[in-house]
Amino acid sequence: MWRVAIIGCGGSGKTTIARRIAGALGVPITHLDTLYYDDRWRPSSPEEFAAAQETLAAADAWVMDGNYASSMPIRLRRATHVIFLDLPALTCLRGIVQRRRRYRGGQHHQAGVYERITWEFLAYVWRYRRDMAPRVRALLAEHAGHAEVHIVRSRQAAARLADRLARQAACP
Repeated sequence: MWRVAIIGCGGSGKTTIARRIAGALGVPITHLDTLYYDDRWRPSSPEEFAAAQETLAAADAWVMDGNYASSMPIRLRRATHVIFLDLPALTCLRGIVQRRRRYRGGQHHQAGVYERITWEFLAYVWRYRRDMAPRVRALLAEHAGHAEVHIVRSRQAAARLADRLARQAACP
């Protein structure tokens, strides 16, 4: 069975890729933002968040999208496939603006994720490749050696990969 972890900066296209792959596999998607935050953006406790991921990761097949480096090992240890969307900051910021326009600043209806754009979040996106990507790579090296890992650096490459994995999944 396929267990796919999709990681990347805000605005990198995690949800889009997750939908394409989960649709091809016929498996549920878990958007980690909806697991971590309630509808008022109150975070769950680290223990609750980790326990929920442990339960979900124990399933035979899944697609999970989200970063959350502190709990990433939970997903990476069980994943059969990992997609790291390592896109440039400007591409991610453009994705955030497009998403905000598409949903008019509200909820991503399909994902159940609400927009929450703050200066802190924008700074995080801007510095992601410098500050977070090295940590993600280290976690991949430590916990995902058994998985098929894909590091993607453009939207076009991400689309091609999603299409290829969808075709692979369709051929048992």
